[in-house]
This record gives sequence, C-alpha cells and structure tokens, in this order.
Amino acid sequence: MSKAELLSPAGNMDTLISAVNNGADAVYVGGKMFGARAFANNFSLDELKEAVKYCHIYGVKLYVTANTVVFENEIEDFLNYMKFLYEIGIDAVIMQDLGMINLVRKFIPNLVIHASTQMNCHNDESLFLLKKMGVKRAVLAREMSLEEIKNLKCPIEKEIFIHGALCVSYSGQCLFSSLNGGRSGNRGSCVGSCRLPYELYGDNGKVKTDGDYLLSTKELCTVNNIKEILDTGIESLKIEGRMKSPEYVGYVTKVYRRLIDDYYLGKNPQVTKEEMINLYKLFNRKFTNGYLFNDDIYNIKTPNHLGYPLGEIVKLDEEKIYIRLSDDLNQEDGIRFNLSNKGMIVNLLYNEQGLLVNHIPKGNIAIVDNKVGIVKKGSVNKTLDKCLMSRKKAIKKIKVDLRLKGTAGDYLTLTISDGLNTVTEKSILLDKAKKKVTTQEEVYEKISKLGATPFILGKCEIILDEAFIPMKFLNELRRSVCDKLINKRCGSSRNIQFKYEKKRFDGILDGFSVLVRNERQLKLFLGDMRIYTEDFDLYKKYKKNNVYYKLPRIMNNFPLFKGEKLLVSDLGSIYKYSKDNEVIADYPLNITNSETVNFLYSLGVKIATISPEVKDFKEVLKYCKHAEIIIYGKVDLMILKKFRENGKYLKNKNNYFPIIHGKYTTILHHENINLKETGRIILFDEDVNKIDEIKKISRVNP
Repeated sequence: MSKAELLSPAGNMDTLISAVNNGADAVYVGGKMFGARAFANNFSLDELKEAVKYCHIYGVKLYVTANTVVFENEIEDFLNYMKFLYEIGIDAVIMQDLGMINLVRKFIPNLVIHASTQMNCHNDESLFLLKKMGVKRAVLAREMSLEEIKNLKCPIEKEIFIHGALCVSYSGQCLFSSLNGGRSGNRGSCVGSCRLPYELYGDNGKVKTDGDYLLSTKELCTVNNIKEILDTGIESLKIEGRMKSPEYVGYVTKVYRRLIDDYYLGKNPQVTKEEMINLYKLFNRKFTNGYLFNDDIYNIKTPNHLGYPLGEIVKLDEEKIYIRLSDDLNQEDGIRFNLSNKGMIVNLLYNEQGLLVNHIPKGNIAIVDNKVGIVKKGSVNKTLDKCLMSRKKAIKKIKVDLRLKGTAGDYLTLTISDGLNTVTEKSILLDKAKKKVTTQEEVYEKISKLGATPFILGKCEIILDEAFIPMKFLNELRRSVCDKLINKRCGSSRNIQFKYEKKRFDGILDGFSVLVRNERQLKLFLGDMRIYTEDFDLYKKYKKNNVYYKLPRIMNNFPLFKGEKLLVSDLGSIYKYSKDNEVIADYPLNITNSETVNFLYSLGVKIATISPEVKDFKEVLKYCKHAEIIIYGKVDLMILKKFRENGKYLKNKNNYFPIIHGKYTTILHHENINLKETGRIILFDEDVNKIDEIKKISRVNP
C-alpha cells in the first residue's frame, strides 16, 4: 500500500522549517508572483532556492503555487518564472490557468504540474482532460463528498483539503472580491467578501437571521475522519494555511502526521483530548467536517477566531475583571469576551490576593485589567495560548551510518550512507604510529560530531590498526562527506532553453448574444442574435432559431448530447461535448489570455468568452481570431453548493445582490456591466422597455 502524502503550507521560511520538522511529506509555498495568497509573506527567488535545498535535504517535496489567472502582458514573465522553478529543482508547480498549463507542457515538458483547486475539478470528465494534457495531479473541489470522490474513475493523482479555512463559493468560481472590491481572488488578492456582514431579503422584506455573517464558513477539521479518508486511497492530504504562523502549521502538521502514521501501523487513528483543545486554541471559527462528510459549513455569528472556553466573569468594575477559570491562564495569553466580542492580550495577570503572577491554574479566580471596557458579565475564551505558541520546536534529523577505515599503508577513508545515497572520501596516506596509536574512542569522538548537520548517527564502524591519524584530517573528512551527502540529497540542477513567440491574428468580437431567463425575454431577441437559455424545454422549442442551451456550472451528470448548441462553464463539459456539438466556452472558465482562447479552440470550442476580470480584452484579441465579451448585465459573483432558500437578495451597505436558487445557489453582482461594444447581454428581471433601452445603448439593431 502506497502511503498518502501529508502536504503542509508555508508562507515563509520559518513556517517551512516548522512544517518539515513536524513531519510534512511535502510543503507548498508561493513566490512573489502568480500565487493565490498575495498577502502571505511568500518567497523571493533566492528564498525559493533555499526552500528547495532545505526540503530535499530531509526528503521532503516542495511544490510552488502559480495558481492565478495570467493576463496577456504577463505570459512571457510567467514562462520565465516556470523556467526558473524547473531549473532550481522544485517537485511540482500548482497551476490554474488552462492556457499556461498547455504552454508549460509544450515548453517545459518535464515540469510536473498539479491542477489547483481553483480549476474547480468536480467530475471525472475534467480529470480526464487534465490527464490528457499531461497534468499529474488534481486538487479536487472542496464541495465534493467523500462518496463522490470514491466514485471517480480517472487514474490521476488526487489531492483534497483536510484542515483549514474554507471558501463558501466553489474555488475559482468567485468574482465577488474582484468586481465588488477591486481585488481578485483569481489573482491572489481576495478581500474576503464572504467574511463581511449581510442582510437577507425575501419576498416579504428583511428575513430574520441568527447572525449577520451569512456567507462566513467554519474551519475544516477532519481529525476524527482520517481513517475514512485514507481508506479511499487519495494520494495527498492538504492542510490550508499559507497565511498562518509557524506554530500553527507545525502543530497541525504534527497532529495529522501521528494520525496518518497510526493508520498505516494498523491502529485506529484517534485524536487526543489535549490535541483537540490545542487545535481549537490555535484557530477555529467552529470546526466542520465539511462537504466531504456532508456537514454544515456555515458559522454566521462571527468570522473571527473563537478560541477555547477559558471561564466566566464573576465580577467586574471599570478597572478589573474577575474570571473563574476552566482552563489555565498565563501572562501574554490572548482572551476574548464573548458577549461583546472584544479581545485583548493579558499583559498583567493578578491572583485573588491582587499579586502579579505569570500563571494561574484552572479552578481559581484570575484578575485582569479591564482595558477594553467590558460592562457585562459573560463567558470568556482563550484565543492565544502562550505556552502552546512557545513550545519546544521539533528538530528533524536523518539517520546515517558511518564507516571509517584507518590502516597503515592505506588512505584514510570515511563512508557515509543514508540508506539510499552513499558518499566515500579518501584523505591522507597513513603511516604506522611511531609512538602513540590512534584509538577508536579518539576517532569516534571526532567523526560523530554531527550536531551542526541535518544528520544523526546510526551505526558507526571503525576499522583501525597501529596507524597514526592526525585529528584535523578526521574533522575535514567528516565535513566533506556530510556536505557531499547533502548535495546528493538535494539533487542535480536542471537546464532548459526555449523561445516563446505569439502569432498575431487581430481578431474580432463574435457578434451579439443574450442570456435570457424566460420565454418572454427570448421572443424579444429572436432573429437578432445568439440566445442562451438555462431552460432545456425552451432550448428544444427554439433551438432552430440560433438558441443555445446553457449547461449548469456544476456538472455531476453528463447527458448524451450530439449535434446540439451548448454554452458550457466547466472543464468536464469541454472534454465531453466539444467534439460532437457546437460549444461556446463561458467566462467561468476564467479565460484571461489568448493562449487559453486558442487552446480551447484546439479542443473544438467555437467561441470563447473572455472573463469580465480582463479590462484590456482588445490586447487578448490581437492574438486570437475571435472571442466574446460581456457588455451588459449582472454577472455571477459566486456559486454555492448550499444556501438559504428563503432569500432573494443579500444586502451589504446599500448594495443588493440578487440570489438565484436551483440545485446550486448563484449570487449575482449588484450592478450591471455597461460597455458600448459588441458582445453578450445578460438579462435578469428587465422588462420590455428596459430591454429596448439596452438594445439601443448596446447598438443592437442600430
């Protein structure tokens, strides 16, 4: 049985070291460019070289995220970055952009590619397309259940998230931050629109809810489900958290490392009470088993870290707060008062006698300064545990065997082996001792000094006779074999040369089209342009009139279509239908450059719709023959697997976001795109007069 990989995050070198030393099999990091966590510290080019070396010394793989969409003017820079990553020896690059995946496979065929969760891989058909392209692994959509994952047939490596923050929208399918906040989630700059407060409105006005954070999710935590997950044979288990601290990443990695190891030892992997409490203290917005186990993912009461119960306020005044402790409290711990949702660091801690102390055990009264203006009693949580954050750091060591031969008339020789790699070095020619023979104890004392190296001594064989060995040569030999073993473990450098050139087409926009919501709207456009409808009955009725059926964005079942006209939004539908049907690729495929457009055309797609995130679509058109853009309407901001069915709008500030319910929930932008160009009109609830106005503004039938 091959062992599943434990994959940990790192936003900087300290976190990477913590992940490696706590048992990660692989670590994923981002550089300063093209990574979907732009606000993490991330790694400079020199730091990436250091990270590769450090990981490979310990037999740990390093993956680099380049999982953003790429704009037209960035393509050459992206390819040069991929060339750099390949040459420094990374083990895989995690990618989202379809056109860039195709280019990298063409120019750097030996660079291993993992498809990011941003590609929204949720069906076998999408996996078969990626495998055909040469992608080695796919990070599956977090909305898939474990049962759905078990039923996948494509023999591609599969990776899932097992711990950390969740996106409420299908990953890669959220334009909320980009179009409403000016910072793109597909570009690594998400503002966290799902963590903001919203009001819900239905047919009869405002709907009462138990909290204000209607899109905010809990934290994924599967420590109690590791056996079920590993039973599926999934190749990689991923912890989210490139924005998290070294202490967080180290501890979470350590817990899952033990559970995974227990599973493969034939034990029942069970989390301890202490481990569970510490996971709560490190970070939680409440825990959920996620869609993997069809669990509720929402915590609408707060988007903040909740911590773990610390105690109850039993007395307070303007200066002091008295807390009956249910957990230990230390100076410099962080606490939150749940009634007011105010938090603070305990800089000064007093016991019941009013004396300053640095620790008070549970069951006692702790007194803290009322520096955040608490006026009511209530429960208190611990949100930062100083002892947990300052626990002794794990240090990983690699066991090596040494064999030294020092006999008169032969060269002094030292061999080091880690079980896979062996290095042998020779030094001086030895003479027979004239006075003092070198002893085994003296030799062992010198060659066993491995403290400054990544190694720890296993077996040590020393072969001596009556030779004299100068001690300085033993030190030199030890350092030399260790350095050469490190270099062997790091692997050899790679080089590649290529020349990227774009062919210019000076393409055009592909005529007018409209997405309609009902038959009344459809009839107003018959004969004028392409018409898209999500209603299959309407499509069948009018398909001879240049009408296309818009497939669902999430496809779990694939009807048999041949000779049909389809608007498709996911990779699986491209793979399934593009050869035998007239297929138009929709903007949820995140089409942001000509390479993606042209690759889709090579698959049989007739028209590709450029993402509304692209401001300079004319630059894309220079290098492809034709494409479609959105010129009017409310585009989809999010697609959710589950949401409240009694809502028609979400309100934030003075903006109302329409909600469309179906098998999945779609949240639309609160305002319309308005461009005076040829392209697609997206209708929502516009009446006849408004549609006539749109036609005039959009130059339809001028």
